Amino acid sequence: MSMAEPKHPVMERIWEKAREAQKRIVLPETEDERVLKAAEMIKDARLAQVILIGSEDEVHKKAKEAGVDLNNFEIIDPKTSDKLENYAQRVYELRKGKIPSLEEARNLLENDYLYFGAAMVKFEDADGMVAGASHTTADVLRPAFQIVKTAPGISIASAYFAMIVPDCPYGEGGFFLYADSGGVPDPNAEELADIAITTCLTMKNIFGIEPYCAMLSFSTKGSANHPIVDKVIEATKIANEKRPDLSIDGELQVDAAIIPEVGKKKAPGSSVAGRANVLIFPDLNSGNIAYKLTERLAGAEAYGPLIQGLSRPVNDLSRGCKPEDIVNVAAVVAVKAQIPYDKVIK
Repeated sequence: MSMAEPKHPVMERIWEKAREAQKRIVLPETEDERVLKAAEMIKDARLAQVILIGSEDEVHKKAKEAGVDLNNFEIIDPKTSDKLENYAQRVYELRKGKIPSLEEARNLLENDYLYFGAAMVKFEDADGMVAGASHTTADVLRPAFQIVKTAPGISIASAYFAMIVPDCPYGEGGFFLYADSGGVPDPNAEELADIAITTCLTMKNIFGIEPYCAMLSFSTKGSANHPIVDKVIEATKIANEKRPDLSIDGELQVDAAIIPEVGKKKAPGSSVAGRANVLIFPDLNSGNIAYKLTERLAGAEAYGPLIQGLSRPVNDLSRGCKPEDIVNVAAVVAVKAQIPYDKVIK
């Protein structure tokens, strides 16, 4: 099952980097035929080494029903894995006080493939995990936060979407990062500042693009007064104090952020206005609405939600994803797995 090569230069570079690295990517949702189709596509495109989790008989049965060839794939059944006891002991130690017994840790890993996949990533038997096609974001993030945990120096994990808007002159040739569009419901000013910084570093270190980050609001430079606006203003101040080397400005309305002539008029002298490629939303309501509107009305490609701030890569998917979306998210995860976290957070 083949998949067309990406057409946007940013994703072309991601695919090239993924192919060079050949990272080990876990796909735990083997009950979902979209995931099995994506696994075959990833192998055919040579983007990564895919590891599937589940009963081998059940996985092959589902693959046959989906018309997918999974010969020569690594399939790990937690119940028979020689890693189970070691993982159970280590997870029990990690979660001491939260998991009542070693037996409970073992049962969790045996019966919840998301937890087993997270353990594989944590203990370096895999380089990253992609899940969420058939589970909620909360289901995916729970084992990620409990087992993989946030990276040192990161106060909050967040989620972004990589957006490719066709025939768009704004951003980086129509390429943007939207954050937080899938994780933190109502960040305070400190958290919003950290989300902005982390997303800038994601743009720079994973996608290889110089970030210009707009802290979005319904106000531009004092054109309106409201506590929501005050939060964005405070977050911008904190972000600039923490990372004066990054181009972060706000508060900006979205037209002032991305359209040069509007930016010059509404925010003269801003280094970001009119050229933003990183869009930071004041809350999850606005971020989630914006990415879905962009995807549906502008025909944009939306990759994510991609999680940033964890010590090792675990990434979520929209439950409405197509196999092609899973493939591209896996490619991003494979690139992210190449970057040491001391580079990602500095």
